[in-house]
Amino acid sequence: MKKRQLGANGPIVSAIGLGCMSFAGFFGETNEAESHRCLDAAVDHGIDFLDTSNIYGDGRSEQVIGKWLASRKADVKIATKVGIVRGPARAFDNSEDYIRSELEGSLKRLGVDHVALYYIHRREQERPVEEVVGTLTRLIEEGKIGGYGLSEVSPATLRRAQEVHPCVAVQNEYSLWSRQPELGLIRTCAELGVTFVPFSPLARGVFGEGYPDPAKMSEKDFRRNIPRFSADNYPRNRAIVDGFKKFARSRGWTVSGAALAWVLTRGEHLIPIPGTRSAEHLAEWADADEITFSDDDLAEIDRLLPPGFAHGDRYSDAQIVGVERYC
Repeated sequence: MKKRQLGANGPIVSAIGLGCMSFAGFFGETNEAESHRCLDAAVDHGIDFLDTSNIYGDGRSEQVIGKWLASRKADVKIATKVGIVRGPARAFDNSEDYIRSELEGSLKRLGVDHVALYYIHRREQERPVEEVVGTLTRLIEEGKIGGYGLSEVSPATLRRAQEVHPCVAVQNEYSLWSRQPELGLIRTCAELGVTFVPFSPLARGVFGEGYPDPAKMSEKDFRRNIPRFSADNYPRNRAIVDGFKKFARSRGWTVSGAALAWVLTRGEHLIPIPGTRSAEHLAEWADADEITFSDDDLAEIDRLLPPGFAHGDRYSDAQIVGVERYC
């Protein structure tokens, strides 16, 4: 696995990380043994950057990783998040007391005394981001976190945060079917020496060998409410993505490997974090850093999947609450 640097002065990690949301059952029920096999496979493939959150299954994802770390003693860098308040109505809290309390819970579940990266999962708009970065800076000075990150924010918010203390990473959705960060965030990250971490780089599983079937999704699967998976939009999206899948296979690549390799071409400061709970699915894209595109390949991908091709929004109106929209 090739390596990339996390932030301007952060650790060197694998060019591809592992998103661990699936360990909490967001995309179908799983178990600890299956998740541990996936983590073992990740390390075997050279992946040493894990991404989780305090709210993934109310800490379940962190607990799974913590038990795995206790039994394997693997040398990995962990990122986790804070800021979304659990409850029937989505709320946000970026206060120092809440951040500190949730961090202690995350560290306990993970079985570690610090994490490499600590994200504000969603920004609390009523609270100045400068105040929030002040809290995170103190946690860095105390040795509890290696650096801080922001998630689903605009370039303007990143610039304000950067004036207080250098940001390590910004995490937003980015893939061949979600390209809004090209409107400014990817370039701003490069300018400021901040790593851009694309989540859902495989489009919620659409860029896999098969297609997710909404009819078979569990009631907890939040893709059921994403407009791109609606009965009207999903067939249209599949018809377009089919062309890309045929192209990838004609070149001898897995579909997920090609889609992930495309993300890696968007800048040396990108570290995508595809998510899976399956060691078998991980193996389909773990070698994406070895795929090399010709200019003709990139032109064909752009022809097949032009920016903005997807039918439907990437979130429902309820799901998008807390996300900073820009441009």
